[in-house]
Amino acid sequence: MAGTAHLVRRFAGSLWPAGPRAADEAWAAAQLLPEELALWRRMPRADRRHAVAVARRVAAALGERAERPVLAAALLHDVGKIDAALGTYGRVVATLSAKVAGREFAEAWSETAGFTRRVGLYLRHAEIGADRLALAGSDELTVAWAREHHLPADEWSVPRDIGDALKAADDD
Repeated sequence: MAGTAHLVRRFAGSLWPAGPRAADEAWAAAQLLPEELALWRRMPRADRRHAVAVARRVAAALGERAERPVLAAALLHDVGKIDAALGTYGRVVATLSAKVAGREFAEAWSETAGFTRRVGLYLRHAEIGADRLALAGSDELTVAWAREHHLPADEWSVPRDIGDALKAADDD
């Protein structure tokens, strides 16, 4: 149920496409390496607004332990979605497709063309985002969280308390 509520809130938030406030945008930029910032700026405004909210919740939950790589992980965990270039309704279709067909089809779909390819890329956003962050020179923790943020907790390589804070902030 918590996952469904999160998806409903994200859908509603995507209907208001404004980006983060200027102060939040500046705060986020200060947390990111130059190459990470370039990726951040390619994210849609609503995704950047969501990511800032996640990072702010992580900072509040972890206090001093919310170091730059942790905040970058919060800000960039969904960066792989830029490759799919799906709008709100395309993302709904992709999410429902994963629920019906399963994520195992994502790789095959991403090898096709057109809308089906974009759905496949969206469903593979964790892997794609992690690869982009690794190429950008991101910290191992930032890369790992991008890759693992949809996995069960027992499959995380990040410290459990950090992962718990990131997951809770994203699902809030």
